[in-house]
Order: sequence, then structure tokens, then C-alpha cells
Amino acid sequence: MSMSISKQPPRAPFTRRSTAEEVTADIDLDGKTILITGCNSGLGFESMRVLAMRGARIIGAARTRVKAEQASAMIDGEVIPVACELSDLDCVVSCAEEIRKTGLTIDVLMCNAGIMALPKLQQKYGLEMQFLTNHLGHFVLVNRLLDRVEAAPAGRVVMVSSLGHYTSVAGGINFDNLSGERGYVPFTFYGQSKLANLLMSNELSRRLEGSRATSNAIHPGIIMTPLSRNIGSIRANLSRIMSWPVTRSVEQGAATQCYVAASPALDGVSGHYFVDCNAARKSYHGRNPELASRLWEVSEKLAAQYL
Repeated sequence: MSMSISKQPPRAPFTRRSTAEEVTADIDLDGKTILITGCNSGLGFESMRVLAMRGARIIGAARTRVKAEQASAMIDGEVIPVACELSDLDCVVSCAEEIRKTGLTIDVLMCNAGIMALPKLQQKYGLEMQFLTNHLGHFVLVNRLLDRVEAAPAGRVVMVSSLGHYTSVAGGINFDNLSGERGYVPFTFYGQSKLANLLMSNELSRRLEGSRATSNAIHPGIIMTPLSRNIGSIRANLSRIMSWPVTRSVEQGAATQCYVAASPALDGVSGHYFVDCNAARKSYHGRNPELASRLWEVSEKLAAQYL
């Protein structure tokens, strides 16, 4: 099993305690446009705040335009608010078209938004909601805007995955149970969606070979943000979750995605998975190029009318 990965990134002098402000210090993003999903809270808001501070124009996407506008009003910098409800693929298409009409190239497309461990099975389009929201919604958004990323001098896709990708379903992605109807376990299906994020980034990196654009995935750390709202309601998983190092602030949690989005040291670096601002080992399934290719093909079929 082998994967095509670009040059190895240099070792970054940062730790799990480094903040997004610290890892982007002295980086000038003037003239760059960065699209961030889930901009209204948690890691997305902190990423928007810090990258705007460094001079970037931000396209801030939230589930509703009101939420995006409210978040944008709190930022010192240029922010274009847009609505992007990732579980509503028509809304994702409308968001992409609105962004296209600006005529802007996209220097960074940060796929940050997500939901986590829904206590009970929820479905839409016949798909389990975490797979739909975390993976397929971003899959449609990225594909509809990919030419805008490729048009940038060195466009980047930054996919917020998770350590949770290690705890996916048997086989990594259960293509026979994407609906969840044959059995649903909240955190396992969250892990499947995060593995899907990583595999999508891997396959996108392969498809971008020969272009100036790159794609990388990241794990932000375990942080208590609105994403974690369902943890307390799932007692069966509490012992596992509480063993994870839930010790980072949002400012620290946003560091890796901001570093991968902004660091000049990562020009041309693609196909990697970053933890604490440095390339890290992927899970067995996360290193499987055949699984990544199959997921891409299945995703194209599932979202065919929206691509």
C-alpha cells in the first residue's frame, strides 16, 4: 500500500500549547482570500479572527447568513459573510455560486465546520447526518470551488479531520451502511466522517498533482467547543473521551489549521496529516489510497446532481 505524498514539511518549532496567534506571527496575508466554514464559533471563529488579523480577506461561512453576519461584525478586518448549511446540499451549491460571483480566487479553503456524536441516528438524503455534514457537504463545496483554489498562486485546501479518524467503523468506511440503518454508534460514525475528511484530502492531493494547489488534513486537538455539546449525553463513550487530553484552549486548538493555511514553509506541501503543526502518522485506513479513491467515486455518485 503506497500513497503519493509531496515533499516532507520542515519541522515546525511549535507545541500543543502554541496558539494560532503565535504560529502565524510575522506572516503577512495581505491580498489573500480565505474561506472558512463554521466561522461563527469555536475553532472557525478563532481561525477567522487570527487570519484576518494577519491581513487576509475572509469569506466567513456559517449555517445561516445571520450567524455569519453576527460573527463577521466581531472581526477587525474584511469579512464577507455567506450562508452554508452543509447538510443542505442546495444551500451548499448556492453558497458556492455566491462566492463565484465575487470573481475572487481562493487562496485557502478551510473545511472547518462539523457536527459530533449525535446521540440518536439522524438522516437526510438517506445518509447518516455526520457523514453528510462533515464529509459530503464539504465535498460538494470543494468541488464547486476547486477551480478558484487552483487559480490562486498557491491555493490550499485545509481539511479539519480529527484523531477520531482512528476510531472509525470496521473497514474504515462502511459503504453498505452510510445511512446508519444497519447499526449506529455515535462516536464510531463521527470517526467514519473524520476518516472521510482525511481520505478526501488525500485523494484531492493526488488529483492536484502537477498544479500549484495543495490539500492537507489536520487534527486540532481535543477542545471543549460547541462541537462537543453531545458528549455529556453519551455515557457509554465518556470513559474513552475523558482519557483524551482535553486540555487545550480554543486559541491553541486553532493553531494547526491556521499554520497549515498560512505558513510559507508549507508551499508545495500536500497530502499530509498535521498534529501540533507537524506532519503526523495517519491510521491504517487513513493511509489507504484505494479506500480514498473509492470514497471519492461514491461521493461523486451520491452528490451527482449537486456537482
